[in-house]
Amino acid sequence: MNSETPPPRERFYPRERQSVPAAREFTRAALSDWGVPTGTYDDILLCVSELATNALLHGVPPGRGFQLRLIPYDGTLRVEVHDSGGGEPRVTPPGDERGRGLLLVSLLAGKWGVGERDPGKIVWCEFFVV
Repeated sequence: MNSETPPPRERFYPRERQSVPAAREFTRAALSDWGVPTGTYDDILLCVSELATNALLHGVPPGRGFQLRLIPYDGTLRVEVHDSGGGEPRVTPPGDERGRGLLLVSLLAGKWGVGERDPGKIVWCEFFVV
């Protein structure tokens, strides 16, 4: 990533299937603009896809959408997905046919978690991107 910390980027996506690839492309463009090494793209883009998909399937009520925020700081990239739905996202055990998204995020990202938002929640993950 460039030596100066660039400002965060964010975008709102409606509750529709095309929002997941659009979120990936938005992220890819930001990573490129920020000079993030391309070797980290695949893991970041996969996690953006998983978090966006989870928001659409479980966290976005009809008529609403989700907010994607990309926050670079100190050689780290924080990816946040804000939604207005309830529930507590959790990693499901390996072998479970559903819910592998957060398992992938937990394996690929340096760390991840869930924060409070009114209404809803913020599901986030972080990557070391120097």
